[in-house]
Amino acid sequence: MARTGDDSWDLASSVGATATMVAAGRAFASRDPDPLIDDPFAEPLVRAVGLEFFSRMLDGDLDMSQLPDASPERVQAMIDGMAVRTKFFDDYFHDAVGTGIRQAVILASGLDARAYRLEWAPGTVVYEVDQPRVIEFKSTTLAGLGAAPTAERRTVGIDLREDWPTALRAAGFDPAAPTAWLAEGLLIYLPPEAQDRLFDLITALSARGSTVATEYAPGIIDFDADQARELSAPLREHGLDVDMPTLVYPGQRSHVMDYLAGLGWRVDGVPRDDLFARYRRPAPVDSIDPLGEIVYVSATLT
Repeated sequence: MARTGDDSWDLASSVGATATMVAAGRAFASRDPDPLIDDPFAEPLVRAVGLEFFSRMLDGDLDMSQLPDASPERVQAMIDGMAVRTKFFDDYFHDAVGTGIRQAVILASGLDARAYRLEWAPGTVVYEVDQPRVIEFKSTTLAGLGAAPTAERRTVGIDLREDWPTALRAAGFDPAAPTAWLAEGLLIYLPPEAQDRLFDLITALSARGSTVATEYAPGIIDFDADQARELSAPLREHGLDVDMPTLVYPGQRSHVMDYLAGLGWRVDGVPRDDLFARYRRPAPVDSIDPLGEIVYVSATLT
């Protein structure tokens, strides 16, 4: 089903299912014999969502390498891709806290468990913003596991298409204090004008010295919907009804690094292949994403 301006979802449907897919990737990356990341909450959260496809994967009952065009090397490259992505943003928060930032905001937080698994400095407040059903599910599931946040965690249950800045302030957010913002795995699910609006709002809410991190796909302008549908077809055949071309907003949009620079941010970008090298993972021999190259961005407001 194509996206609409007022659609909604849970973690087993539409865009929400992609958050569960990402968490499954973190679960597999955490199992690696030489892991880059350790996310002990990813697997139990994925299982709690209840999508049989992912439960079978985690149990070893569904060998992804046996699916069409999914060689063992390609599957490992996708797991490594999730590992380096997660590690990049983990390091980003570690560095932000190291500069004295004590306020973090995770936008479209999904099944992100960084408020529980990272080492935060005393006094750090982590705000998680997502749809109310997503926030409630994760909070309830983690409480049932006996998990305790490693920072002061404040949840903001609101759709990002609504007035989330007001809701964030109501939860105690202080615009006068430097903030570490994260928009991970979000931009491709926003229309082009909404992407710009997101960074406009972040900038308006940020004190000097604030940071922001995200990733973007320059090739989304030429997004290959046929390739994406071909890659997702085997997933649907095995019970995961996610049709990527209906979830992504392709087409012309602002270059993220240039747009942030124009708003007064000092910007750095790292191509995904360079992250593979940084974290000593073999670079994929062919494309593992219909979006093409991914660039990981971090920026500081000057």
